[in-house]
Amino acid sequence: MEVAITKMSSKGQVVIPSEMRKDIHEGEKLIIIRNKGQIIMKKASKLDQNLAEDLEFAKRTEEAWKSYEKGEFKSMNSKDFLKKLEKW
Repeated sequence: MEVAITKMSSKGQVVIPSEMRKDIHEGEKLIIIRNKGQIIMKKASKLDQNLAEDLEFAKRTEEAWKSYEKGEFKSMNSKDFLKKLEKW
């Protein structure tokens, strides 16, 4: 794992340190993912075809977790749960 330090400008711009951008070229698209205290950057060209499905799953999981934390959840037996899970 490589680690480098950078900072954000007053315009919201962040410079990727040279040692971290060896295989990133000018104009290349990057995906930024924010998850709580983490920011993840990936090259758009390297992403899996299932990205849209993965992002939708992550969004639904996050929404479900928030509902759970608020106490907004249902209790059900395992058979009913599995039936509901199959519909997903």
